[in-house]
Amino acid sequence: QVQLVESGGGLVQAGGSLRLSCAASGSIFSISDMAWYRQAPGKQRELVAALTRGGSTNYADYVKGRFTISRDNAKNTVYLYLQMNSLKPEDTAVYLCKVVRTTAWGAPLAHWGQGTQVTVSS
Repeated sequence: QVQLVESGGGLVQAGGSLRLSCAASGSIFSISDMAWYRQAPGKQRELVAALTRGGSTNYADYVKGRFTISRDNAKNTVYLYLQMNSLKPEDTAVYLCKVVRTTAWGAPLAHWGQGTQVTVSS
């Protein structure tokens, strides 16, 4: 099992910055890919940025050049970050951390955080 705890959301004015954090603990040795998603009211959940175990990154077009995803490995915890700059009102959403780990029988299994609210005022 993997436990995820997100933090860093809040209220910010347009043009401002926030840094989201996701702390993953538990079976962190089996973690492969990590990603940030977001979901705005009345909209589907969408991928914001992803980071593979090998270090490759993938960003949604609407955040390229503004957001940066990164990872930091500690002894018993893996931290996933999302640095968000030049925030826009349309970035307002609940941001969720997703971690994919490989189970004992070799199958991928996704874990989701509880989400952190980001609100950008105009």
